[in-house]
Amino acid sequence: MTEPYKRVALIGLGLIASSMFWAMRRAGMAAEVTGYARSAATRDTARRIGLCDRVCDSVEEAVQGADLIVLAVPVGAMGAVAEAIAPHLAPGATVIDVGSVKRAVVEAVGPHLPEGVHFVPCHPMAGTEHSGPESGFATLFDNRWCLIVPGDAAEGAVGRVEAYWRALGANCERMDVEHHDLVCAVVSHIPHLIAYTMVGVADDLRRVSDQEVIKFSAAGFRDFTRIAASDPTMWRDVFLNNKDATLEILGRFTEELFALQRAIRTGDGEQLHAYFTRTRAIRRGILEAGQDTDKPDFGRVKVDR
Repeated sequence: MTEPYKRVALIGLGLIASSMFWAMRRAGMAAEVTGYARSAATRDTARRIGLCDRVCDSVEEAVQGADLIVLAVPVGAMGAVAEAIAPHLAPGATVIDVGSVKRAVVEAVGPHLPEGVHFVPCHPMAGTEHSGPESGFATLFDNRWCLIVPGDAAEGAVGRVEAYWRALGANCERMDVEHHDLVCAVVSHIPHLIAYTMVGVADDLRRVSDQEVIKFSAAGFRDFTRIAASDPTMWRDVFLNNKDATLEILGRFTEELFALQRAIRTGDGEQLHAYFTRTRAIRRGILEAGQDTDKPDFGRVKVDR
């Protein structure tokens, strides 16, 4: 049986870290959880809602004696945080991150960590458009995938991390760095970029009034706006730090878009129908894998204002 962690330090107290804490408590984990956020206001909020057993006022204090350290900060800040905590890490401790880019994180974090400290990059494929310590909830990771990039980490450390994520409700799969960044460019990064672009186009199209955009958004635009409401700092860092994979997939997307544009211009209904049939099958595959619901309106709960 895998030995559970005794003390977990959450560095960064947003959606992912707060959900990890509540999922740990739901799972009955006895580990003491310390937390740190750069913003004093965020730390105050965390204390008010009971997030973490102890919220610390310095990152160095938070990691003291921890055997699992979670870097849940924007990708662009990972290196600086790793440098700050490195002298204070306990021998044999494991450091994981939850960023959606891996090559840049490995290069930024790895060189700072002392010998005897394990680094196991992770990426829980779960989230919402909300951020901050009050946005977390215990079921966020249930039946979602956590991608793990073992690199040169010891098998025992990697297995322990996998057991931890499974206890939080997640499924685990191992990947190498390059494949991870390419997969995430396809399933996450480019869809976000497209959503940001579509919302930006609507903002620029002055012939459509703001009121019409809001009033008729149930037609599909609403789903773009939900994605485009995600944390701008996090997504800025994602695109800057996964540049090669993002540009490769964006190039392929542009080619596909031109092909569809040509089919529409030439009236090629057969090509359009075949294309949409293929993409519809992908949606069915997602439902069959249990990664979404086929309930009307994507299972959204109506909120009365």
